Amino acid sequence: MANITLVDDDENIVASVSLALESHGHTVKAYYDGATGLAALETEPPDLAILDVKMPRLDGMEVLRRLRQTSTVPVIILTSKDDEIDEILGFNLGADDYIRKPFSQRLLIERVKAVLRRANPEEEDVLASPAAAEAAQNKPIKRGRLTLDPARHDCLWEGKPVRLTVTEFLLLQSLAQRPGFVKSRDNLMDAAYEDQVYVDDRTIDSHIKRMRKKFREVDPEFDAIETLYGVGYRYRES
Repeated sequence: MANITLVDDDENIVASVSLALESHGHTVKAYYDGATGLAALETEPPDLAILDVKMPRLDGMEVLRRLRQTSTVPVIILTSKDDEIDEILGFNLGADDYIRKPFSQRLLIERVKAVLRRANPEEEDVLASPAAAEAAQNKPIKRGRLTLDPARHDCLWEGKPVRLTVTEFLLLQSLAQRPGFVKSRDNLMDAAYEDQVYVDDRTIDSHIKRMRKKFREVDPEFDAIETLYGVGYRYRES
């Protein structure tokens, strides 16, 4: 069960979401404004953060932007807005998932399960069976100048750390497992998201764009993730 930080200024949402999560065994700490929530996230990092967009002092997008400067904690964004630009902005800032209000408790729980499962895949393997866990060892991947260590969630480029979100790490891991092979957006969706979680092409593109930006902060010449327009992406080992 997970430690979850919920930041939302709507007391009714906080009460209902906390109750739903706690009924499934999670521990929830709630905060009612962005500044207080950000301070808590930085001092006591949870297993998952759930952020509302519209909040006093700091809105959810600004909390996410500042959080991503130092943390890869999985984040789900909540919003009552119906403008897809907010969804695209959220993914560009490093959100792992996005839920529009109003939403059902069942949808919330499934999204939380999916994000936590992506963040800790080895735990599900252990629960499934010892044999499956042994067969799915999270061995480090070395591809040219790239090193990925799934067990530690470490990503290095030429020995320098690159801080990736859970979703970004899974996408890169999928690409790096088979250098030179093209992965369609559907393939990448399957690698990074649960089947029941719908995302569109723009979501994958946003993650890839943000990932490239992070690598170019370490190496301005980074070009290992190639776009094949109309087809998908591939990792080029160098």
